[in-house]
Amino acid sequence: MPAPLFLRACRGEVTERAPIWVMRQAGRYLPEYRRVRAGVSFLELCKTPKLAAEVTLQPIQRFGFDAAILFSDLLVPLEAMGLEVQFTEQGPRLPEPVRAPADLRRVGRFDAASKTGFVMETIRVLRGQLGDTPLIGFAGAPFTVATYAIEGRTAKSFTETKGFFYRHPVEARQLLGLIAEATRDYLRAQVRAGAQAIQIFDSWVGVVSADDWESFVLPPTAALVSEVRAAGVPVIYFANGATTIFERIARVGADVYGVDWRLPIDEARARLGVPAAVQGNLDPSVLLGPASEIQRRATEIVRRGGKRGHVFNLGHGIYPETPVESVEALVAAVRAA
Repeated sequence: MPAPLFLRACRGEVTERAPIWVMRQAGRYLPEYRRVRAGVSFLELCKTPKLAAEVTLQPIQRFGFDAAILFSDLLVPLEAMGLEVQFTEQGPRLPEPVRAPADLRRVGRFDAASKTGFVMETIRVLRGQLGDTPLIGFAGAPFTVATYAIEGRTAKSFTETKGFFYRHPVEARQLLGLIAEATRDYLRAQVRAGAQAIQIFDSWVGVVSADDWESFVLPPTAALVSEVRAAGVPVIYFANGATTIFERIARVGADVYGVDWRLPIDEARARLGVPAAVQGNLDPSVLLGPASEIQRRATEIVRRGGKRGHVFNLGHGIYPETPVESVEALVAAVRAA
């Protein structure tokens, strides 16, 4: 039996059609997710394997996506590293962020089996229920996770992060390296539990300059990607907002590069300059428009993506207000293209 379509595309193979999944495909736009979420807090949902598996499966059961992605959160490892994380209606909060070199004493590596065993159990439950549908595990990239550790919340200007980097460059690199090592252990545990691919989200890397990318971001990120790839699964690196430095992104060494909507996907592939697969890249706002526009734009991305090594996805996570009918139209358009 041939490997699943999604895994073949991740390996850069020619596929009969582009496989499709979408970032945040399990979430608030689904009524069945809202029913589950009504009874528990977000953190309880992440930490209860039965429920986390249930919401991971919901978009697979409804839309038949070609891959499932583990339901969890980017900050689960940061909590395991010793920092308190609170999930509020306004987003995640860290009451005691890393603001001075001495604060690094509060951050450390962790044993994934004991500290995040609920994640591994969710993966094991899912692998028993997904059949032939591949499961994607994930984590945040070192820089993105570091921004939460330093800012203490989702930031806009990232002045605390950049200020820490410029005032304390040695300690900043220590923090990034520590996060990379802990994330490596966490992701390799996900692979041992049954994850068949890994996505590394660098959600905020688009705020750094080319020089800071080279100096701070690239070394720990490339090391992380290399060590996770050594576990034998394809690694997807999604550098949101980084199309201005896309030529540099290829040095991360991933199997697949996620592309946001700011650059046509064929141009992104050309600028990478390496024979890697690409993933993306419909603007999620298009799903708020009519089905005819969804079909037109999705068909164009499939054409530009080509038959070799293209995983169809959005250029960022799906919005909570997206109509379910729009997702149905998207899946139909991609599969008919």
